[in-house]
Amino acid sequence: MTQALDAILEIFSWVGFGGAVVFGIAAVIVWASDGSWLPADAYLDDDGHTLRWLDDAGEVNAARLAEHDRDHLGAGGAARIWYRHGWRDRMRFTRRPPILRLLIGLAIGAGALGVLSTAASIVVFFVRQ
Repeated sequence: MTQALDAILEIFSWVGFGGAVVFGIAAVIVWASDGSWLPADAYLDDDGHTLRWLDDAGEVNAARLAEHDRDHLGAGGAARIWYRHGWRDRMRFTRRPPILRLLIGLAIGAGALGVLSTAASIVVFFVRQ
């Protein structure tokens, strides 16, 4: 019984730490490849489907607003957006991509699994003595 428990804890340790490394590397790749996004205040155009904002160069940008994105609009059709630095007409409502938060959460969870299973393995080792 104790050998099976040792093997299970060892497997969880390797899977936990390995998963933390893999998800951590994936998160760094997503973060680095995302590029620079700058904040701006956007306003809904008269047509009701286009958001317009001024970028850091003072140029007017525009992007079509999908129906499901109307939840982000505040009073008067204004919204805080993030636009892509160096690109035209490219924006989103979050500073970082949502997949980045998922990858960071998975890396932390896998790391916690590795730490907990290693701690449990040490406790089992000393209890057995």
